[in-house]
Amino acid sequence: MRRLVLAAVAAVGLVGVTSRPGAAQEWNDERTLALVRQATERRARELADSGLVDYHAQAHGYLTFLAQVGEGFREPPRIVKADELALEVYWRAPNLSKQRIMGQRDTLLLPTDIAYHRDHLGIVQNNFPDIIRIGEGDEVLDVPHPLSEAGLRDYDFSVGDSLRITYPGRTITVDIVRVRPKQDNLPRLVGAVFVERETAQVVRMAFSFTRAALRDKALEDISVVLESSLVEGRFWLPSRQEVEIRRTGTWMEYPVRGIIRGRWEICCYEVNKGIPMSFFGGAEIAYGKPRERLREGFTGKILDSLPSDVRAVTDEDVRRVQEEARALVRQQALARARGGAVSARGISDLARVNRVEGLALGAAVAAHLGQGLTVSAAGRYGIDDRRAKGRGSIGWRRASGSGFDLSAQDDFREAGDEQEVSIVRNSIAAQEFGSDYTDPYAVRSVSARAIWAWESGLVWRLEGAVERQRPLAVNAVPASGRYEPTLPARAQRGPRFTLSLERPTLKVPLDFVLRGDANVRWSDMRAEAPHVRARVLRGAAAVSAERPLGSATLALRTTIAGAGSRDPVPPQELVFLGGPTSGPGYDFHAFVARAGATQHVELQLPVPFVPINLGRFGRAPGEARLAPFAHAVWVDRPLAAPAGRAGVYPSIGLGVLSPFDVVRFDVARGLREGRWTFSVDIAREFWSVL
Repeated sequence: MRRLVLAAVAAVGLVGVTSRPGAAQEWNDERTLALVRQATERRARELADSGLVDYHAQAHGYLTFLAQVGEGFREPPRIVKADELALEVYWRAPNLSKQRIMGQRDTLLLPTDIAYHRDHLGIVQNNFPDIIRIGEGDEVLDVPHPLSEAGLRDYDFSVGDSLRITYPGRTITVDIVRVRPKQDNLPRLVGAVFVERETAQVVRMAFSFTRAALRDKALEDISVVLESSLVEGRFWLPSRQEVEIRRTGTWMEYPVRGIIRGRWEICCYEVNKGIPMSFFGGAEIAYGKPRERLREGFTGKILDSLPSDVRAVTDEDVRRVQEEARALVRQQALARARGGAVSARGISDLARVNRVEGLALGAAVAAHLGQGLTVSAAGRYGIDDRRAKGRGSIGWRRASGSGFDLSAQDDFREAGDEQEVSIVRNSIAAQEFGSDYTDPYAVRSVSARAIWAWESGLVWRLEGAVERQRPLAVNAVPASGRYEPTLPARAQRGPRFTLSLERPTLKVPLDFVLRGDANVRWSDMRAEAPHVRARVLRGAAAVSAERPLGSATLALRTTIAGAGSRDPVPPQELVFLGGPTSGPGYDFHAFVARAGATQHVELQLPVPFVPINLGRFGRAPGEARLAPFAHAVWVDRPLAAPAGRAGVYPSIGLGVLSPFDVVRFDVARGLREGRWTFSVDIAREFWSVL
């Protein structure tokens, strides 16, 4: 409602606004139905009695395609493609509409072949016709408008709060009419219509749809916000519109969400200028100039002018629409059905190479049983170690992401706190050159885990497990070179408890964007050798931060870890540092200690690059990024270090990020008993799906 008031302020010079809660009404009471019938009749007359014959307006908007990945979609969506559009909008009574695209430019941040429906490229005129279609009928088809003859039969109505707007010479009252379907298993909308009490004109609509209205099974939800403002003190005409379309699926059991967001501002109305009927021939939304001239008239970069809410997980107005829909109908009427499927958490679940297993082939399956319950299992077989590994779990999740898991596994676990390279890159290097940047040990366990996901984005996990751990041996032979010995893990068994905290991406003062995680774990393990026991308390934390500096970006990453015990600490519980991520310029896991930390400081600078035509996936931008960096590793009383002593081990280097930031090349030099190192890998943000 605040935005509605601001629109009225801009349109009519508002001097005072008051809001009062209306008395709560029963559904379909006489007062409500009288108002709804009046609004329906007003729409049926198509504004003829208001004196509005035609109008011409200008519309400016953004159409963006964004992607989210990961459990719970806690990270903000990443923009994949953004289009900026400029329209000329025409309307004539009784119901003729024409929109001419006079300007369009786009920018591509990741390869995509997405093609928008034509109606996504324009605004909604007259708050939709009596039958609502979205995506040219591919997304929503033939849903009755609540203010139509069919709508009066198909929906329930209730008047909630009212909004009073006062300006010189006039006070208007807007009633908020909540709408829900009489049968929520049919294609219907759910939401609210704001109706001016005196004239019964629609001032605002905010609604979503029932599951049955969404024709594409991948659709999660569609939310629509249409706002109007007074023009010439008489006509409520479109002023601001939002449409958000979310599709959700899985890429091998890795949650993936695609989001299309449309944002429009409409202004500069010219009313009753006599637009000829012949002007409205042809398609309603069409290009008004040759495609090669559409980029004329724009200044600056699209991303610099995008509204701030586009990058948010969900715009505030859209979030309220979704919450209102959930409150008005059963959850089942909005929920997206999911079944079972052969899947995996990443490519490495299907195939990987390391010095223990050689080539390992695997598969996974997950079944979604409804009511938030999921059963999953995964397994793989190593060709060279001739052993099968597997894991299985049953879990329950609420819509917020909170829930619990029960699981069992017989698999490998990595020592250390930092993954040095992607598993795909590691598999190639291990197979061809004997360069295996993993330190696995075997774990057989049964565990239970509770998860608390807060609205602030914080996620707490508490896990208890009974485990048996043992060392592994080298079984494979690379195409060239030789493998290093495996980690001499201690064979032991006992309970282990872990409390972890994850803070998804958050914007903080000074324009920094932060992301962090931390964990504390306690274990009480008895070794297979007599009278050997280790009670270990271990903690680790990592924080990443980024800040724009003009066209450049400052990137920081800090990690810290330590293990404490009165007993000798098992090798698998020590701190391991060194390698392309935790210690560029030094060998893989060159630092082994009870405590250690790293600090990375990097400045990413845009540099010219050769544009690359990717066919139907777009065109790679003519820009890459150069990233000079400084890095430091600190260890306390190390068991292993290049110089054999505690202290700081600095390094410097230079990174190059390819267009789209998909591939990264690094050259680094360790400045204290280090060496020159070279690394090429997929960008870290994609490792979770590899």
